[in-house]
Amino acid sequence: MTTTTTLATIHHFINGTETTGEGDRTQPVYNPATGRVSAELRLANEADLNATVAAARAAADSWGDISLAKRTAVLFKFRELVAAHVDELAELITAEHGKVLSDAKGEIGRGLEVIEFACGIPQLLKGDYSDQVSTGIDVFSFREPLGVVAGITPFNFPVMVPLWMAPMAIATGNAFILKPSERDPSAPMLLAQLWKRAGLPDGVFQVLHGGKETVDGLLTHPDVDGISFVGSTPIAQYVHETATKHGKRVQALGGAKNHAIVMPDADLDNAADHLAAAAFGSAGERCMAISVAVAVGDAADLIVKKVEERALAIKVANGTEPDADMGPVITPASKERILRIVTEAETAGAAMVVDGRDLVVPGHEDGFWVGPTVIDHVTAEMTAYAEEIFGPVLVVVRVADLEEGVALINSNPYGNGTAIFTSNGAAARKFQRSVTVGMVGINVPLPVPVAYHSFGGWKNSLFGDKHIYGPEGVSFYTRGKVITSRWPEPTHASGASYNFPSN
Repeated sequence: MTTTTTLATIHHFINGTETTGEGDRTQPVYNPATGRVSAELRLANEADLNATVAAARAAADSWGDISLAKRTAVLFKFRELVAAHVDELAELITAEHGKVLSDAKGEIGRGLEVIEFACGIPQLLKGDYSDQVSTGIDVFSFREPLGVVAGITPFNFPVMVPLWMAPMAIATGNAFILKPSERDPSAPMLLAQLWKRAGLPDGVFQVLHGGKETVDGLLTHPDVDGISFVGSTPIAQYVHETATKHGKRVQALGGAKNHAIVMPDADLDNAADHLAAAAFGSAGERCMAISVAVAVGDAADLIVKKVEERALAIKVANGTEPDADMGPVITPASKERILRIVTEAETAGAAMVVDGRDLVVPGHEDGFWVGPTVIDHVTAEMTAYAEEIFGPVLVVVRVADLEEGVALINSNPYGNGTAIFTSNGAAARKFQRSVTVGMVGINVPLPVPVAYHSFGGWKNSLFGDKHIYGPEGVSFYTRGKVITSRWPEPTHASGASYNFPSN
């Protein structure tokens, strides 16, 4: 007797309803820990895109006029629902991304912080008022929503990055279209259901699945007013150029090559703990992962040995196992690219300290596994240094002093995040002031700002002039309007003049 397994189908969420859409193309969704297909994803066509944008445009017109009190009530309810569904969301993330459950819950926690910040939108949208700037004339300003905005988000944080965008966009009065990664689309679909249960009107939050065709449609559609993007630098640059050319406001966050300088005076055990966590957590698939340890002088041999010990102790397993430290990478293609870059570094003369290329996880032989890898004596000319690896690989570059380390960082085309480990306040202050990177950690390896600051890098890590969430997120999703007002007494002369009034 033959048993047939029916795959789950993941649909779009358009105008308040899960729908198959008009498109007939599908794509498999994998569990990276097993290598097996777990679901089938429906992909949008042009008709689906147009229907989604039309629903968003209609919803934006009414949602933007709803009172701040009513918007805030929805946001508070959404926050409660997300907090109540942390376990379910984390399980969906782990099943499709592969990261361990504790890490999945951590990303949801950071997303909750942004929702909480957005709940304070009445305070954040307060304008300015200037009384009697000229006789009988007042000037005041306020901010209005853009209208329809889209978020194009990456696979590595299927909940956190959408929550960096959508609560800010919705709180400020916009309709939001989410185009999530095709790799792990289930958690965003649950977010859509939670928005609906929170009382958000239909069309204000929608999820549209698709590939490049769908992305291009959002970048060029005349009824889309703004684009938020997080992904690789080449795509970020393409998104920025294409959408800007079509008259849209764009924030496009790109890739990274994050360095951590380790000074000889640092607490090396503390530094090694944090380097290992920052390099190998989430299998290194973070835009804020530390992928380069810059070892200064006498710290080099000691820190390499300590990181080696910690890398060898990491348990790589299915993310559902309670004691797992690290899961698989996202696809076979990602695994092959990581292995190629590591092999090229070895061939070029780098020293393999910990080699994760041949890792096998018993019972999960078909999973997409790469073990923690540490490579010493890497130079700036090697691919392992020059490219964003996006895998569990830490390369070590040795420098003579702090100045040489800062020069190395500043010459890198990326400028997302960086860190220094030191017990010297003067060195830390010199570092924070001289390094050309947008987010800096001092004895903090992943300097991701809290929700009431804004996240964003410099150089090739950001295209556009606004960082994401926080105060700059409010600014990005709104535009200012200034009113000059005069209410003359009916019995008075108009005071009209061909000159600009000044008194």
